[in-house]
Amino acid sequence: MKYVWITLGIVLSMQLVGCVSAQTSIRVATFNVSMEADNYRASEAPQNQNDPTLLFKHLATGDNQQIKNIAQIIQRVRPDIILLNEFDYSSDPSLGPETFIKNYLNVSQQGQASIDYPYFYYGPVNTGVASGVDLNNDGKLENSGGDAFGYGRYAGQYGMLLLSRYPIHMQDVRTFQTFLWKDMPDNSLSKIKNTDGSAWYSTEAMEVLRLSSKSHWDIPVDVEGKIVHVLASHPTPPVFDGPENRNGFRNHDEIQFWNDYLSSGEQANYIYDDKGDIGGFSGERFVILGDLNASPDAGDGQRTMMADLLAHPLVSQLSLPTSLGGKESKPDDPNAQYHTAAWGLGVDYVITSKAGFSSRDAGVFWPGENESGKELVADRKSSSDHRMVWRELTLR
Repeated sequence: MKYVWITLGIVLSMQLVGCVSAQTSIRVATFNVSMEADNYRASEAPQNQNDPTLLFKHLATGDNQQIKNIAQIIQRVRPDIILLNEFDYSSDPSLGPETFIKNYLNVSQQGQASIDYPYFYYGPVNTGVASGVDLNNDGKLENSGGDAFGYGRYAGQYGMLLLSRYPIHMQDVRTFQTFLWKDMPDNSLSKIKNTDGSAWYSTEAMEVLRLSSKSHWDIPVDVEGKIVHVLASHPTPPVFDGPENRNGFRNHDEIQFWNDYLSSGEQANYIYDDKGDIGGFSGERFVILGDLNASPDAGDGQRTMMADLLAHPLVSQLSLPTSLGGKESKPDDPNAQYHTAAWGLGVDYVITSKAGFSSRDAGVFWPGENESGKELVADRKSSSDHRMVWRELTLR
């Protein structure tokens, strides 16, 4: 009998070892790529200032150096799932994602192995979409710019794109593009005031203004039978306004949305998606991705909501990723190693759930002076004024 138990123990041990070795690891990333048409206008004729097709023209050629450098960064880091911020939206995906994948990612850049993403999510955003009211209080009604639901010279500017090596459950995607700001409890609208104390937004504006400057997405990705919810967004930067601080308050509430979405019960019951379904997060594993334009300890934004999101009870309390290049960019700043933007702030995030994951590794693609690839982040013209942030996760 003793021999039998020892044998069973050996068998069980071998099975457990087999289970461990069979666990799936994925690399998840976010990257504000500055691939909106503004970035290509320096060499364009003035009449093209509002041309929404500029990015797609450069994607079609396959030879734009900035886009080639972005593709090389992606090929170097090789994420399985990556959110791209500031990738212009078109209702025709063959102009954007499909061409980017075919002409840049599927092509070796400077000797790097090509990479393919068979699946992607590419949806409409609020930038450049006319609100029908004067939102910036300049006395003029425009169909874009400061009177759009999110700032943009044309519909789809500064859009979002999720690329994935794993299938996406498209029928279960939740988007919150049209969610109204006024429908968020304890929202900041009442705090946005003129210098005389009167409300900045008119009653008419408050009735139509959407919370998301781009959109909020909950995208279920099927990683070998396990669902990973990608919670993607790109809140407005808390600057480019005036003493009323309307962008600062909006940034706060756009991030607060994720705090509420992850909370159970009444705190999330106010939320409705673009299909009309009510309630917050109901899955297990999630990753929050995006340029959130906020830091918990520096910058122009209101920092409490970012600190709250990082400390949310469902969020894994992991150290923020670092880079040597960031550290070298501001050697006197102890937080520089955590920075993800060239101007010296950590604003881009891969935030993971406690449930279902263990973290293996993480980093910011910002090579140091003596590291390979430093030319790819020399300036915004080289790739972007943001850096890719990534985290490698094992699915438990």
